[in-house]
This record gives sequence, C-alpha cells and structure tokens, in this order.
Amino acid sequence: MQKRTDNFSKFAEKKKGAAIKEAYRQEKRKNKADARAAGEEMRARKKAKARGEEYIDPKKVSAPQREAASDKPTSRAGRPVTAAKGPGRPTAGAGRTAAAGSEKPAAGSYKAFKNEKGGSQSNKAGKPVKATYPGNPMDADKKDATTRESLIPLNKYVAHSGVCGRREAAELVKEGKVTVNGDKIFEPGYKVSQADKILVKGKPIFLQRNSVYILLNKPKDYLTTASDPQGRKTVLDLIKSATPERVYPVGRLDRNTTGVLLLTNDGELAQKLTHPSFEVKKIYEVTLDKPVTKKDLDSIVSGITLEDGFVAADSVGYADSKSKNVVGIEIHSGRNRIVRRIFEHLGYDVKALDRVMFANLTKKNVERSKWRFLNDKEVRLLKFMNKSFLRKNKSEANA
Repeated sequence: MQKRTDNFSKFAEKKKGAAIKEAYRQEKRKNKADARAAGEEMRARKKAKARGEEYIDPKKVSAPQREAASDKPTSRAGRPVTAAKGPGRPTAGAGRTAAAGSEKPAAGSYKAFKNEKGGSQSNKAGKPVKATYPGNPMDADKKDATTRESLIPLNKYVAHSGVCGRREAAELVKEGKVTVNGDKIFEPGYKVSQADKILVKGKPIFLQRNSVYILLNKPKDYLTTASDPQGRKTVLDLIKSATPERVYPVGRLDRNTTGVLLLTNDGELAQKLTHPSFEVKKIYEVTLDKPVTKKDLDSIVSGITLEDGFVAADSVGYADSKSKNVVGIEIHSGRNRIVRRIFEHLGYDVKALDRVMFANLTKKNVERSKWRFLNDKEVRLLKFMNKSFLRKNKSEANA
C-alpha cells in the first residue's frame, strides 16, 4: 500500500475536545494553587517580620536539615523539650521546670511584671492595691477575636465599596488589579479589614456602610444648605422622609436656581465632585431678558475676564430654535454664581437658571421638588469619575 505523503497526520494527531478541556482545567487548578501558595508565603513572611525573625523558605531547606528537625522531641505546641531523668519518655514540663530556676524571666512577660511591680502599687490613701498586668493574655485574646470578626473577604470588601458586584470583584482580584497594603493579592477570599489600604486599578477604595445618594430636582426659594439661622426653607426640608441618615448637598445652587442637586453622606465622593481639579461637567439652561447675539456666544466660548479671573465655557448654543432668549451652556468651573456673572458681564439679565445635568445625573422622570435614590450603576460611575462627565484634554479632543 502506498504511504501517504500529505499533511493529514497533523490533523489526525490533533487533541480531541475532551482532552483540551481537561488540559484547560488542569492549568486552571495549577494557577489557583500557585496563587494560593504565593499568598501563604507572603503572609508567612509578614508574620516572621512582625516577630523579628528571619523567614526561611521551606522549599530551600535541605533534606538532612528537615530530618534533624523532625528527630527533636517537641511538645503539643511545637516547642522543643528536654529529656527527663530516669525511665520514661521525655516531657515538655521537665524542660520547662529545669529552665525555670536558671533562666531570668523575659522582659515584658507576666513573671517579670510580678517580680518587679507586683504588690508595689498604692492608691491615694496610701493603701496597697493589686497591680494590673497591662499585657493580660485574656485581653489579647478578646482583641484578637474582635479583629477576626471584623475581617471580611477581599472580593466582598471591593463589592461593598461600590466598585462592582461580588463576581466582578473576584475577577478583578484574580487578574491582579487589587493591591492590599502595597501587595498584589490574587485570592478573592483573602481576609482584610478597614485598617488595610486597598487599591483597585491604582485608586483607593473605602468600605461604605449605609451610604445614601439622593438626586433632587430643586425648586425655587430653597437654600442649598443644611440649616439657615434665619429659618428659611432649605433643600433638606424636601427630603425629610427619605432617610434617617444625615446627608448634605454636594456643591451649591442659588436660591432662585433650579435643577439637579445631589445629596449624600459620602464625604469622599462629595470632595471629588466639588474639587476644581476634577472639573466635573455641568449643563445649564439660561433664560435671558433679550436675545443673545452670536458674537456674545463666541465670546463666552473663547473666554472672558471677570473680577475673579478668566473663565471660558466648554460649549454654548441656542436651546430653542424659535427663541434666542434661551441658551444652553456647558461649563466645568465651580465658582460662585459663575453662569449668572458671565451673562451679566455681557449686559444680560438672567430671568431663570436651571441645571439640567450634573456629572452623569439628569432630572429625567423627576418632577420639580421631587427626589429619588441613585442606582448602583450611577454610584459606580460617580465614584470612579467616568470620563463621560469629565473635561477632555486638548490632546484627546483633537484626536
């Protein structure tokens, strides 16, 4: 029979679907085991460093050293023991008893405290009182138990910080995009606490408990403040029934300015949204006393100089094709009464000012004086400063 000379053999030797799946599963198991081992090694190194000891890698210990270590008798706690005199097996107590008479108690131990200070303390009346050991082991155990209870899995911490859902958080951890105290962690179940410094994609996150985010469509004649000494109406009067948590407005709207206003108890997010360096987008609809000329619109975009410095809008245009008295303006500046002052500088009188967008939030389906809670997606976009509502760099705009 003539031997085949074509390349059919490479197809015949190709792995079947089941073999490919099994190889993939084995590789996945190996990656998980490697990540787990790396995590255990990292924790062992930190524990050794905290104890002031040198970390010894078990993989680098030779076989004779392991055998010599295994031949030494140890107690249940793993401590080496000294052989007792006479027949019988060695006991841990014998070693400790022999050493007790010759060795000095370690500094900071309970025995050292008892020998030095026990019974030497007295109260104001001069009567002796029992000294209290500051390092009581019972207190330490209680503290450790409290610490253990406050620990939560890393993926749960990320999810409860408002970044994403629990499953997406686990994937972020596995991909190495989460660091804890400067170390990359690949185990979603790695235990962390609020004291740890945790970063996701280089950005710090914080565990939020009972965080509240309310969008209000502010009406006229309400002050954007938590309280007013003159007893005037404030925006908090409109959301009294919303939450028992103490919330406050993010930024300010004038008493006669209406539109989108965010209220929250998340101080970190409020600081980000109001800080000038983030340049969060705001869109206003302005009603004026007379038609706005095209020349003035161009001046607003190119920039004008006010008493507190130069300012330029990102974009401006007629909001109504039939009337040139109504103008829409997009601006990132957060200076006080900036929109009103721009038009007043050009000789216009602002009859009505309505904020229709703040960051990624609009007043859609929210009637005047009404409010609603933000959904999870809106909160995530705000926290991670989505590029859609931040000022674009000139290089990005020209691209």
